[in-house]
This record gives sequence, structure tokens and C-alpha cells, in this order.
Amino acid sequence: MYRLLGLLALLLMTACSSKTAPPPDLNQAAAHFQQGEDYFERGLYQDAIASWEKVRESYYSPELNTLAELKIAETHFLAEDYLEASVAYEEFLKNHPGHTRLADILYQLGIAYYNQLRSPDQDQTSTRNALSTFRTLQARYPDDPRASEVQSYIDACLDQLATSELIVAKFYLKTGHYAATISRINSLRANFPSYRAMDEAYLYLGQAYFKNGDREKAIEAFNTLRNTYPASSYLADAEKFVKKHF
Repeated sequence: MYRLLGLLALLLMTACSSKTAPPPDLNQAAAHFQQGEDYFERGLYQDAIASWEKVRESYYSPELNTLAELKIAETHFLAEDYLEASVAYEEFLKNHPGHTRLADILYQLGIAYYNQLRSPDQDQTSTRNALSTFRTLQARYPDDPRASEVQSYIDACLDQLATSELIVAKFYLKTGHYAATISRINSLRANFPSYRAMDEAYLYLGQAYFKNGDREKAIEAFNTLRNTYPASSYLADAEKFVKKHF
């Protein structure tokens, strides 16, 4: 709070350095900013955001505008309005790509996207956005103290995307689209090689290959399931399928 008051005072002093009164627009922008701070301290987040929006609309002080933009994004985040937070953070990054708090902004943007994740059988845009943001943070700030946490979020996003792919592949298999099933599962294998449910994927891959007329590939998939995942609960289904069709 005191640092922000000091910034406002510095801006006003700078504007007064020519021994003239500070421009009315600057006084008004500073007043809106301080009002936003007061609302924020009282937990009135929407009122705080409205006040900081008025600062942005003044377009007088680049310093105040930048600070107000960041405050708006952070307040949406604290209010758990993650959709608005992600929009505000993305806009901030677009306007200020080299900001000194870039690591914090990327982290909170990633969390904002992560909190918008939908179930694996629904649209995965937020999952991909979260993954991209966390990977950017990881690449640009490998020594960030949150590196372990960031990796956990990356792993969770990858697992979610792989599960989504498997759900689609299973749907294609059930509806008789065997080539599409094969394509999906092979894409899953290439993009998510450490996926926790890969044994289930090999079961569906073997079934799809067989029903698509490729017995050799089917046998290869079933053998991979048996040899790589000897404790898999899907082995019984694979053996039952093989006895029935081979």
C-alpha cells in the first residue's frame, strides 16, 4: 500500500516539476487508482476493478495504466473469476511482454486456465492453454521456485489430454470407425508415451486392427499389452478377444 502511495506521489511530483499544477486527468486517474485500492482492501473486488478500469480509460499515465491493468487481472484471479482473469492476463502480456513480473503473471495465467478445465469428454481448449502457459513459464524460468509445482500441472494437463484422446478412440471403436480408432491411439502413443492408461489403449488398438482387417498388427498390439503390462486388468479382455476371433 505505502509503495503504491509513493508511486502516486512520484507521478504527481513529476507532473509538477515544471512548477505548474498537475494536469486534471492525472489527478483524476490517481484518485480512481487510490479508490480502487481502498475498495480492494475492503474486499470489494468488483468495485475495485471498476475504479481501475476508469484509470485505464484516462490513458494519461503509462505507469498508472500498466499498474491498473495488472491489478485488474490479479483481482479477477483472487475473486476466482478465472475466465475474466485469463482474458485480462493475456491482454496484459500482449501489451507488456517484457514486464518485470512476467514469471508471476505466467504462473497465475496458467492457474487461471487450469481452473477452467472441463471433463476429458468435453472441449479441451483450456487444458491446452494451461499446458502451453506452464511450458512457457518452465522454458523461460527453469530455476523458478515453483518449478516442481509447474511440472505437476504440466503432467496433469498431459494426462487430461491423453484421456480425452482415448475417450474419442473408444467412441470410434464402438461406432465401427476402426481406421479412426487406430489413428487416434497411434497419435496418443506418439504424443503421450508415459500415459498411465496405455494398457487400455493397446487393448482397443488390437481390437481396431483386427476389425480393420490387419491381424498381424492386432497380434502385435496384444503382445505389447501382455509383455509391457503383465499386471494389467485389461489382459483378461484381450485374451477373451483373441480366443474368440483368432
